[in-house]
Amino acid sequence: MCGIWALFGSDECLSVQCLSAMKIAHRGPDAFRFENVNGFTNCCFGFHRLAVVDQLYGMQPIRVKKFPYLWLCYNGEIYNFKQLQKQFGFDYQTLVDGEVILHLYNRGGIEQTASMLDGVFAFILLDTANRKVFLARDTYGVRPLFKVLTDDGFLGVCSEAKGLINLKHSTSLCSKVEPFLPGHYEVLDLKPSGKVASVELVKFHSCKDEPLHAACDTVEALPSVGFDLETVKSNIRILFENAVRKRLMAHRRIGCLLSGGLDSSLVAAVLLKLMKEININYPLQTFAIGMENSPDLLAARKVAAHIGSEHHEVILNTEEGIQAIEEVIFSLETYDITTIRASIGMYLVSKYIRKKTDSVVIFSGEGSDELTQGYIYFHKAPSPEEAAEESERLLKELYLFDVLRADRTTAAHGLELRVPFLDHRFTSYYLSLPAELRIPKNGIEKYLLRLSFEDSNLLPKEILWRPKEAFSDGIASVKKSWFSILQDYIDQQVDDLLLEKAAEKYPFNPPKTKESYYYRQIFEKHYSGRSSWLPHYWMPRWVKATDPSARTLKHYKSATQE
Repeated sequence: MCGIWALFGSDECLSVQCLSAMKIAHRGPDAFRFENVNGFTNCCFGFHRLAVVDQLYGMQPIRVKKFPYLWLCYNGEIYNFKQLQKQFGFDYQTLVDGEVILHLYNRGGIEQTASMLDGVFAFILLDTANRKVFLARDTYGVRPLFKVLTDDGFLGVCSEAKGLINLKHSTSLCSKVEPFLPGHYEVLDLKPSGKVASVELVKFHSCKDEPLHAACDTVEALPSVGFDLETVKSNIRILFENAVRKRLMAHRRIGCLLSGGLDSSLVAAVLLKLMKEININYPLQTFAIGMENSPDLLAARKVAAHIGSEHHEVILNTEEGIQAIEEVIFSLETYDITTIRASIGMYLVSKYIRKKTDSVVIFSGEGSDELTQGYIYFHKAPSPEEAAEESERLLKELYLFDVLRADRTTAAHGLELRVPFLDHRFTSYYLSLPAELRIPKNGIEKYLLRLSFEDSNLLPKEILWRPKEAFSDGIASVKKSWFSILQDYIDQQVDDLLLEKAAEKYPFNPPKTKESYYYRQIFEKHYSGRSSWLPHYWMPRWVKATDPSARTLKHYKSATQE
């Protein structure tokens, strides 16, 4: 994890512009480099480094003697860089996984490069020999990327939007900052003036398609094919374990978020098992957050005891949670209700990890709810086919919601997130299964995933079959939920009259509740006029819901009241 920033064709003094690069310094607390491009005085790269691999030669932009005309700034991890080296005979000059991008590009161009990378990435590649700039982002947008391109060819690129919004150009502020689409690459011509012109934007991978790099994966071919239940269960276990194993690549300490729900518990259990197998000689640290005796804390404690991790509990102080709201919204760059709610706990637990431990590479369970139909509202899907379509829609929009939350809350504290449920191979296999197999069964969501691990003894049965908690309930105390505490506080902050006139003040995505209005006010304070970054609020489907929380759904209420 790191922060990347680049400008092409700047009219303003670069020493002034580079102050914007410092807005993302949290993403790389270990080192910073600012470098001009030879021959293009108005083009430059900025890089904030979190050193996870190759402590010596890991600074960027990456340049190697073999390709003196290539400049690379990337944020991410390429898990198959050694397999690609073996397959194509690449001669690496560093231990940096991202160096493979230069070799792939030299061998087969940008299309093959983006398609052959097994990992999470956002990169800027400059080819001065052919006068081209390339941008690319991984399938699910696990690593963030924003860009601004003006009509006269000034290009700014950054890991977070906050590094672009105050750029100066032709005496005005740049206005059209937008997220770069996941699963795409863009080709731009670089003119002698340093300005650029977009040539094409290409989608190189869809979540349903088996990735091109599957041919050189550590699990080359599944031992058996077909959709009989035992084969499917076995393949799910093989591919998920493979997804966790390849993500063990790190020279810094590995930890794991553990809420006690199915997803993070499975990740933690498989992670610890594999760490033992490869003789990693330190205990796995797991981290849970919640109010005193909350369901999440109790469940996480049970999982940690079962798997034998070094477990840390962070008690959520409601005052601290409320005080963190503004910092969280600034970090997230969104005003989506459920994203902000769920981010507060994750932001505070990340803060604890950074201050109190030496774990830096943090595993987490993001992506499972979207992939395996874990949200409560999937019980209301009219048909398996519609449920499958909804699952794909959620995966395509992850970069606006859960993946955005997971990246920003951890990156704000200089941590690197790893999300095995979003492994390209695992997700494409799961989505290839018949729609009927993937739906909730017997009133239980994620039924197939749970069933696949039932005989593994990785988790206690009551955790493996634990129903999904709304996040605000999962971290709540027995006395009063975090959701209620939040509502009570916000009720005092927003006047009824303000809410009545919300649609006039904020015509795009107008707030419908006091909580939504409160978040929007804070967002506009930091990112005025940028409301289009969020195309729509996250809301459940097939139900009449005015609030995104699972706690408002009938199925959830009846389950929690039993």
